[in-house]
Amino acid sequence: MTQHNLFAALRAAFPDDLDATAVEATGTGGEPLHYSWRDLDRGSAMLANLLTSLDLPTGARIAVQVEKSVEAMLLYLATLRAGYVFLPLNTAYQSGEISYFIGNAEPSVVVCTPQNFGWVSKIAFTGGTRHVLTLGDDRSGSLLQRAAHCSDQQVPVPKAADDLAAILYTSGTTGRSKGAMLTHGNLLSNARVLQDYWGWVPGDVLIHALPIFHVHGLFVAIHGALLNGSKMLWLAKFEPKAVLRAMPCATVFMGVPTLYVRLLQEPGLNREVAKNMRLFIAGSAPLLIETFTDWQQRTGHTILERYGMSETTMLTSNPYAGGERRGGTVGFPLPGVQLRVRNEHGVDCAVDQIGGIEVKGPNVFKGYWRMPEKTAEEFTTDLFFKTGDVGKVDKQGYVTIVGRSKDLIISGGYNVYPAEIEGAINELPGVAESAVVGVPHPDFGEVGVAVVVAKPGAVLDGDAILATLKATLANFKVPKRVDVVNDLPRNTMGKVQKNLLREQHKGLFA
Repeated sequence: MTQHNLFAALRAAFPDDLDATAVEATGTGGEPLHYSWRDLDRGSAMLANLLTSLDLPTGARIAVQVEKSVEAMLLYLATLRAGYVFLPLNTAYQSGEISYFIGNAEPSVVVCTPQNFGWVSKIAFTGGTRHVLTLGDDRSGSLLQRAAHCSDQQVPVPKAADDLAAILYTSGTTGRSKGAMLTHGNLLSNARVLQDYWGWVPGDVLIHALPIFHVHGLFVAIHGALLNGSKMLWLAKFEPKAVLRAMPCATVFMGVPTLYVRLLQEPGLNREVAKNMRLFIAGSAPLLIETFTDWQQRTGHTILERYGMSETTMLTSNPYAGGERRGGTVGFPLPGVQLRVRNEHGVDCAVDQIGGIEVKGPNVFKGYWRMPEKTAEEFTTDLFFKTGDVGKVDKQGYVTIVGRSKDLIISGGYNVYPAEIEGAINELPGVAESAVVGVPHPDFGEVGVAVVVAKPGAVLDGDAILATLKATLANFKVPKRVDVVNDLPRNTMGKVQKNLLREQHKGLFA
């Protein structure tokens, strides 16, 4: 088999001087941490050997819900090296969500934080998982203790380009999460395209301030730096002042719009602090034109906005060079990506005509885990993937996303599907029905508002509903407000008119 293991390609790009610094981080006690390229190689080898020693089945899933740390990144690289499938889980997920993912993916190994071991291990062992290990952001836990006894030499397991590398769960509009299956070929092809398209050069330094349980932080940022042999300035959590301190020593920053909004609130953000920066990239949610222009004025830099999905990694990008970075657009389809806009009858839309966005390319996922019917439903007969996003392409070829099919809310860069939240609310005592809509928010871009109708004779309290939801759902999914009303607006077919609810509530957070 020709070697298509993604790790092998990343490892081949390491610089000749393996003792040079690859990652600069800060320990939980505030102490500086330095990881060399040799540390990345040895650490991921030891972890890969640990996984191999567990005698896991071919294609085993390694589910990981831990806080961000360099060791967590090494576990991802180790999973690739050992030929298994990485399953990152948002750290905000609660027990009900984790139960579903473990039941659906049937991971052979689950890695969680030491403090969550009690409840996570109970769910995992009940679900048939054989191994539950722990990893703390302070380098504690059984994972590293056991890996310390393993060899630091390991040959990456040969993989075909079409072999699975990762499964990313993306909530479905029906409330049922779907596992997007991404291959070694999907991820490597996209990383190589972006390395060229975004003009990565020797000496680039990346500020890594994103979580590493989704595409943006785990794939786009980490693969970009490793494939370029570039140092990362690693922030365990986004903190505006820490980003500003890092900027004079860096050249590339990737963030969701919320991070740019918060940086603009810092008096220390100016042209001087950003003078060594080469590129600011935004994605995962719409960037307000106000944020785009404010950033230009404050820093002298124009944010490069791009568009991608869990199922496809990156699809489009504004140009790095040789063209205008146009605010309000997501640029052009990346090399190798075919993108078209079609109406509801499957006919290609004219220039500037709005329709559903469909894509095809080497970066597009293999399908949804154990959902062949859903996979077939989401691909056209000529194998274009229906993204579910609504947009248009202008005469210059710039793509603009104008909305999202169904009622997806993107809050702070995270996808929130109203159907899932409505399902949780509707199960509460005294609730007859509910509707969740997204409304503009100055910090998060968009947040959810729930409108709830009580059963006859029942008395509901919005704050009490919120408190209950916070105990059962990830925080980013919880609506910012719950209004109790007598009834919901409906059309003649009886369907709730969410457009009216959005209009009624759009000024709540203005």
